[in-house]
Amino acid sequence: PISERNLSNQVEDEVVDALVSSVLDSYPRLSHRYYRMKARWFGVDALDYWDRNAPLPDDETRLYSWSDARRTVLDAYGAFEPRLAEIADQFFDKSWIDAQLREGKDSGAFSHSTVPSVHPYILMNFHGKARDVMTLAHELGHGVHQVLSGPQGALMADTPLTTAETASVFGEMLTFRSLLDGEKDPARRRILLAGKVEDMLNTVVRQIAFHSFETRVHDERAGGELSPERLGDIWMDIQGESLGDGIRFDDDYRSYWAYIPHFVHSPFYVYAYAFGDCLVNSLYDVFKDGHPGFQGKYLDMLGAGGTLRHRELLAPFGLDATDPEFWKRGLGVVAGFVDELESI
Repeated sequence: PISERNLSNQVEDEVVDALVSSVLDSYPRLSHRYYRMKARWFGVDALDYWDRNAPLPDDETRLYSWSDARRTVLDAYGAFEPRLAEIADQFFDKSWIDAQLREGKDSGAFSHSTVPSVHPYILMNFHGKARDVMTLAHELGHGVHQVLSGPQGALMADTPLTTAETASVFGEMLTFRSLLDGEKDPARRRILLAGKVEDMLNTVVRQIAFHSFETRVHDERAGGELSPERLGDIWMDIQGESLGDGIRFDDDYRSYWAYIPHFVHSPFYVYAYAFGDCLVNSLYDVFKDGHPGFQGKYLDMLGAGGTLRHRELLAPFGLDATDPEFWKRGLGVVAGFVDELESI
């Protein structure tokens, strides 16, 4: 049944298989290793599952002003490619961002493309935390992508789900590296790195675990009806495989699969989160290695909108999503952050 979703995402079955197998193989060096380390920071053998994303014991929340956040993101964008900062700056100057906290305002964050003949609008809620700076970078990435792809017209400007997060996650990575490189205090560096790693694990490892649950449920259901007990067994098996012995579960967790609406309303949707994150990590690694003409090719990639498929978009960078090494390269970026955490 996943083939129908893949078709709408403009991606081949074998590409998704390569992504999934690469992430499954990475569990021990990513999530297992990180959560064991986090448990040690908390002084326990294993974290209860409700503490999986808990703030670190020494986390002191540093607050950023709106002007600081603007400067941080635009400087990070501009250091990579001035054209990105130039476009992003318009969102501030022309009041295309609604970030003010107000009673009754919707939560969450998004960039709405409206129509190519106008301009995007961004909604977010700025509390002044480092995570809000990253959210600003993320949504501005979407906004810049929407501006650059606008000339393709209303029918071809939008991208499939698998590449829709490219500019947003890349912009977030640029901003994160800028924040991390400017932070010399080891405790603050650990907080920044841990937050980034947890975001990546939630986007990559957790979503592929959800995908594995879906796949196994559909496979077993083809042979007959599944009881609630069996659904709980499958869920617990996969959660244990993905998170490792650094996370402790209880019986209440057996029914947690039921709180994920995608399983019912958007079957086989969730792998796209991991697809986008790993794709950007591989792209970023190519950039870090000094690939010639990277910035120009990147702008062309964003400007293509929905006119090109992933194979054509990645070819100028020497990347091929059908190759498991492509996905391993992206996962290696996450492993590098875990390595850095272990060294602090």
